[in-house]
Amino acid sequence: MLHELLLALLGFTGDLIVDEREQRKTLGLAFNTDSPLSDECTFKLAPDISFIEPSERDLIERLIKLGFYYRELDRFAKKSRNLSWIRSVTSVHPLERADELSKQNREKKPSVYRRAIANGIGEILSVYRSAVLHIEQKLLAETTPILATVTQGLNKFFVLFPPLYEVILEIERDDIRGGQLLNVLNKRCHCGVPELRTCLQRLLWHGHQVMYNQLAAWMVYGILQDPHGEFFIKRQEDGDLDHRSSQEEISEKLARTSVHETSLTDWHSGFHISLDMLPDYISMRLGESILFAGKAIRVLRNPSRAFQFQKDKSFQQTMRGSQRIQGFMHSDFPETETELDADLTGAELLPQSEADKIEAMLKELKESSEFHKRSFECTVDSVRAIAASHLWQLVVVRADLSGHLKALKDYFLLEKGDFFQCFLEESRQLMRLPPRQSTGESDLMVPFQLAATKTIAEEDKYFSRVSLRMPSFGVTVRSSQADMARSKISLAGKANLTSDTSVDGWDAIALEYSVDWPMQLFFTQEVLSKYLKVFQYLIRLKRTQMELEKSWASVMHQDHIESAQHRKDGINGSTSQQRRQGIRPMWRVREHMAFLIRNLQFYIQVDVIESQWKVLQTHIHDSQDFTELVGFHQEYLSALISQSFLDIGSVSRILDSIMKLCLQFCWNIESQESNPNTSELENIAEEFNKKSNSLYTILRSSKLAGSQRAPFLRRFLLRLNFNSFYEATARGVLNVVRQRPALPL
Repeated sequence: MLHELLLALLGFTGDLIVDEREQRKTLGLAFNTDSPLSDECTFKLAPDISFIEPSERDLIERLIKLGFYYRELDRFAKKSRNLSWIRSVTSVHPLERADELSKQNREKKPSVYRRAIANGIGEILSVYRSAVLHIEQKLLAETTPILATVTQGLNKFFVLFPPLYEVILEIERDDIRGGQLLNVLNKRCHCGVPELRTCLQRLLWHGHQVMYNQLAAWMVYGILQDPHGEFFIKRQEDGDLDHRSSQEEISEKLARTSVHETSLTDWHSGFHISLDMLPDYISMRLGESILFAGKAIRVLRNPSRAFQFQKDKSFQQTMRGSQRIQGFMHSDFPETETELDADLTGAELLPQSEADKIEAMLKELKESSEFHKRSFECTVDSVRAIAASHLWQLVVVRADLSGHLKALKDYFLLEKGDFFQCFLEESRQLMRLPPRQSTGESDLMVPFQLAATKTIAEEDKYFSRVSLRMPSFGVTVRSSQADMARSKISLAGKANLTSDTSVDGWDAIALEYSVDWPMQLFFTQEVLSKYLKVFQYLIRLKRTQMELEKSWASVMHQDHIESAQHRKDGINGSTSQQRRQGIRPMWRVREHMAFLIRNLQFYIQVDVIESQWKVLQTHIHDSQDFTELVGFHQEYLSALISQSFLDIGSVSRILDSIMKLCLQFCWNIESQESNPNTSELENIAEEFNKKSNSLYTILRSSKLAGSQRAPFLRRFLLRLNFNSFYEATARGVLNVVRQRPALPL
C-alpha cells in the first residue's frame, strides 16, 4: 500500500488508486498526454477496497489529489516544453517552411511564454518529487505512521498545487499566451499566502525572462524576435498577411523593395502596439517608448546606402555650424578634429558602447528576482533617451535638419519673396488664360525657371529639391534637370485645398519637396501636406496683392499716355478729367482692397511665420531629443495653420471670396481701361464691403479672442481698424442696399 500511495503521489495509478479517465478506455475513450486537463480530480480509491477505514479513506482521498495535481501540472509542462515542432520545421525544404510553421501554429500553437512558465512549474515539481523521495526514505528507515508522515511531509503542497492547477486550467481553457499570461500571473501574485506568492512570483520571473529577451532583441538590435505573435510589439502587416502566398511571391516582393523604403515603412507604419498582449502593469506611455526605441535602433543600425557622410563635403560645414550653435557639440565633435568626420559611416550611428550600455541595463532588470515597476520605467526611459539622442544627431546634425527647414520656409512659406515676385510677374500673362490640359505645367515651368535664373543663387543646394506641380493635370515638372534618385512624397491628392470660390485653374499650383533618407522620418507626407496647404494660400495672397499693384500701375500708365496724346493734339482735357472723376471712387475701393491684402500678408509673414519660426529655432537649439523635435515641429505647423485662419471654414471661405473679388476687380479695370463698366465694378465693390466687414466681425468675436490666435490677431485687427473705419462700417453692413453708395468715402 505504501508504494501504491507513493506512486499515486507521482501521478501513477494502479489497482489501489485508479484514474477514472483511464477507466473510460473500456468505453472507447482513449486518454493520452495531449488530452485536455480535467476540471476536477479524477484520482480515486478503488471502489472494491474494503479493508481501509472511512477516516483513512478520507485522508488518502485528500492525499491523492496532490498526485492528480502533480500529473496535470507535469502534463502541462511537458506539452508546453515540447520542441518537436522545431524539428519538424527544420526538416522541411526552406520554401515550405512558412507553410509548415503556419500549420504548426494552427495545430499546437507553440508559445515561448508557456514554455518559460513550464520551466518554472518544473522547478516546483522537482521540489515536490524530492519531498516524496524523502518521505519514502523516512518510512523505510523508521517505523512511523504512514499516512501521518506523508501528510506532514507534503502539507505545504496542499497550499500550492490547487492554485497552480487553477492557473494552468485557465491558461489551457482560454488559450492564454504572451502578455496575457503575464497578466494572469501578476494578478494571482497578489495573495496573502507567502509560500504561494513566492511560487507565483517565480513563475512570473520565468515569463519575464522571455519578455526581457524580446526587449533586448528589440531595443538593442532592432529585431522583433517574436515567432508566435506573443510580444506586445507587432508588425503592422502581421494581421493582413496571406499565409497562402507562396515563398516565391514573398521573395519577389522583398526584392522589389529597397532598403531605405523598407526602413521608412517600418518607421511610419511597420510596427504597432498590440493592446491584447501589453501587460496591464506596463502603461501605454511606456509601451510607446519601447516601440519608439526599437524603431529608432532599427533606423540607426540600418542606414540607407545612399547616406554616405564621407562623400558629403557639406557635412563638415554643417557640423562646424552646429558646433557654434550647440555648446555641447564642442566636446563630441571638436573643430580641431573635423577631419575625422570624413571617416564616419552608417555603422557608427549607434556606437557599440551605447548598445552595450542598453544591454547591461536590460540585463540588470533580467537578473532581478522580482519585477520592480519603477526600475523598469526608469530603464525604458533611459533607453528611449539614448535612442532619441542618437536619432537627433542623425537627423539634426548629420542630415542638416535646419537647412531643410529653412528651404521649406524659403519656398513653401514664400520667404524668398523676390523669387516668387519674379515668378508671378513672368507668368502673369500666362495666368490670365486657363491652363491648357496638355501643356499647362510645361508652360508654367518656363517662368519658373526664368525666375530661378534671375533670383536663385548657385549655392542654394536645396532648390533642386523643389518641383512645380499642377495636381489637376497629374504631371510633375522638376525644377532641376538633374536625375536624382530620391523618394518623392506626393502631396497633390492630400492637400484638398481648392474651394468652390477658386478663381481659376492656376489656384492648384503646388510645390513638391524631394526628401532623402533619413529626413523622411521627420518630413512625413502629412507634414509636407500642411506646408503645401499654407503655400497655396500664400501664393494666392501674393498673386492678389501683385494684381492690385499692377492694375494701378497699368491704368496710370495708360492715363499718362492719353493725357500726353491729348496735349499733343491740342484736345481739351476736360473729357479726360471727367472720366478720371468718374472712376475715382473705384480707386478708393482698390486702395481698400490693397490695404486689407497688405495687412493680411504682413500679419501672416511677420506676426505668424517669423514669430513661430523663432520659437521653433529656439526649440531646435535647446532640444537633443528627436521626438521632442517632432512635437515642436507639429506645434509650429499647427500654429501656422490656425493663426492663418486656415482651420476656420467660415474665415477661409470669406478670404477666398475676397481674393476672388480683388482679381475680378483688377481684370475688369484693365480690360475696360478706356470705358470701364461702372455698374459691374460697383457690384464688386459692394460685395467686397460686405465680405471685408464680415471678416472683421468674425475676427473680433469673443471665440477667437480667447484662442491661441489672440495675441497676434489683436495686432492684425489694430492695423485694420486703426481709424475705426472697419468698426463703423461693420455696424451697418447688414443695411447696405443697392440705393446706398457702394463706395465708402
